[in-house]
Amino acid sequence: MFRRRGRTWGDAPRPAVILYSRRTCGLCDEARDVILAERGRGEFPFDEVFIDGDDALERDFGLRVPVVLVNGVERFEYHVDPAGFQALLTQA
Repeated sequence: MFRRRGRTWGDAPRPAVILYSRRTCGLCDEARDVILAERGRGEFPFDEVFIDGDDALERDFGLRVPVVLVNGVERFEYHVDPAGFQALLTQA
């Protein structure tokens, strides 16, 4: 059973979050901080993928990083709104 701020998600799958970023990117650092702060409140799968040097990822994301996917759906680009991110996790 998964608890999040007093709510129980039971056996519902936890939302999976992927952050596409670059190694030297201030906006990526800010996005990561928002994600990790929320993850500190309730565990969920999180993976960060660095696009640097990967031709396919560079084509897909280029200068748009950071890009955040929640359950496989692109939800944020450049900036992660903490309240919006929290709401997405609650809905997932």
